[in-house]
Amino acid sequence: MTDSVRRLSTGAPWEDRFGYSRAVELPGGLVLVSGCTSVVKGEISAGSPYEQTMTAFGVAFEALKELGLGREDVVRTRLYLTHARDVDDVGRAHRELFEDVRPAATMIIVSGFVDPSLVVEVEVEAFRAGTQ
Repeated sequence: MTDSVRRLSTGAPWEDRFGYSRAVELPGGLVLVSGCTSVVKGEISAGSPYEQTMTAFGVAFEALKELGLGREDVVRTRLYLTHARDVDDVGRAHRELFEDVRPAATMIIVSGFVDPSLVVEVEVEAFRAGTQ
């Protein structure tokens, strides 16, 4: 990749261990935020599926904020859940955060995450307008 690719590290415990960035901004304005869970400052902040979704998006929003973007710049979300029974709670959190933004969204049921107390992981893609 070229020097115009911007990479953001937040010091999350798995970033160095597994070799990834929390967010990557590509030339042209696309920003990709890696999967976020309810891990805050290296500690799992488990809770209900709704609470985990809100916390996970909070982690993603912090990364966007460091790059000068906000919730209103989000164009796509992906939500990964371990149980179909949590769809309504996770969907409610998504609606509360994005009802006026309306990004493209995908919700997928998966078999699990690196810690069994985690039930939700989210990915975010944002776009910086005017970057061509």
